[in-house]
Amino acid sequence: MNKKTYSGLKIICLNRKASFNYFFNDIIEAGLVLKGSEIKSVRSGKVNIAESYAIEKNGEIYLINSHIPIYREASYSNHNPYGERKLLFNKKEINKLIGKVNQEGFTLIPTKMYFKKGKAKIEIAVAKGKKKYDKRHAKKTRDWNREKSRYFRKSS
Repeated sequence: MNKKTYSGLKIICLNRKASFNYFFNDIIEAGLVLKGSEIKSVRSGKVNIAESYAIEKNGEIYLINSHIPIYREASYSNHNPYGERKLLFNKKEINKLIGKVNQEGFTLIPTKMYFKKGKAKIEIAVAKGKKKYDKRHAKKTRDWNREKSRYFRKSS
């Protein structure tokens, strides 16, 4: 009998611009504290984390500027679409992240939001911003690889 291998990951949203705008130093998975109407809205898949980032407040890490739209059926107990959302780390991870963020130029950027075994998770990257010339170089190599693959496709 064949057993299906199911990873249990269902990707909700990606931050595609993050890898273009930042160098990733470290990637960590975190849980999210969400209200009922927020999790219902997340399950519908209309989340945006493109302009969001994470900060440290009172020894805890919060996700700022992420957009989870209002859930229409929630009536009076709805949530703030751009509200702060607490990220679930253990104390050791929080201290490690705060130490890295206090270094010059590092920031916490979400790269991916997904469901893992029914729980909403977010992937946070400790990142350093790219300069303009780094972005130009990345674009140049990407275009060159595209042209190279076209050439090989046509020649074969």
